[in-house]
Amino acid sequence: MAWAAHAAILSEWGQGSTAVASDSTHVRAYNQNLFTEWHSRYGGRGVLIYWHVEKKSLAIHSQLINCAASEVAAMIEGAMRHGTTMDVEANYTDSHGQSGIGFGITRLLNFDLLPRIKRIKKVKLYRPVAGEPDAYPQLAPALTRPIRWELITQQYDQMIKYATAIRTRTASTEAILRRFTRNASHPTYAAMLEVGRAQKTIFVARYLRLRDLQREIEEGLNVMESSNGANSVIAYGKGGEIASNRRDEQEMFVLCLKILQSALVYVNTLMLQDVLDEPEWAELLTPADRRGLTPLFWFHVRPYGEGNLDMGARLNLTLASVPGPRDPADKAERSTAGNE
Repeated sequence: MAWAAHAAILSEWGQGSTAVASDSTHVRAYNQNLFTEWHSRYGGRGVLIYWHVEKKSLAIHSQLINCAASEVAAMIEGAMRHGTTMDVEANYTDSHGQSGIGFGITRLLNFDLLPRIKRIKKVKLYRPVAGEPDAYPQLAPALTRPIRWELITQQYDQMIKYATAIRTRTASTEAILRRFTRNASHPTYAAMLEVGRAQKTIFVARYLRLRDLQREIEEGLNVMESSNGANSVIAYGKGGEIASNRRDEQEMFVLCLKILQSALVYVNTLMLQDVLDEPEWAELLTPADRRGLTPLFWFHVRPYGEGNLDMGARLNLTLASVPGPRDPADKAERSTAGNE
């Protein structure tokens, strides 16, 4: 179904992009669930579903993670192991993606990390070389120490080894980051941070200079927010909570949700194609209207069915039978039968 949806989208919106947006969604879970954790940011108990959504609204990857798991690791895992033929070249994220280690690993894996940086006025830029304190006088308040290129050179082979392990699935990103965080003074980890600081400085300079880049990131994240809104409508059973206590059933819940969203995108694409085949609509829509078209809408979805109320008709109450008063003897007889 996902491939059919992708083919239908391509027929209307052109070729697929090489960019995805990623973010986590907090899903409530029962307290008795062994994987349920309290999330400090969302302020509730549950688990996280981390989504990767292609720029044209198709969910290409989903994964179930604990509230304490690294979202940066989940972002990298999804971009590398989405299971499609897409070669991800850019990943839009919210503020959680602005970490230095995230910039470092994604640079080693050869795709761009494009986050929306919160409090960008507090971000520090790293100097490219040492010994030139007056090289950028207008940026002096935002500049800090130079990048330690000698450390990157020394640890280059080790960084490539870890990046290759992630790419070939020899080790997961979560396991590598967990190992580094237990030993923050690890020289390879320090070198990755230096790569990330250099890459983040380049990104911030591009972000502040290019309005098109700012709009591109916002556009990608808006697609992600629309995807989260669709999931909240689709996953309406049990109040949207995960009741199962088994990990495999929880993951099945996430996969089914991904299939349902892909089916929704597929049906919506076919509906839009039928409408746009009519000449009057094709001539009415302007280029600005066509840019606003999206296959991810759900206002026509009725999760609980549809009931039509005829206000012009009246109930025929004359045929209704009204129950009479209960006989105490019948109650005693039922009680005796139950005891036997």
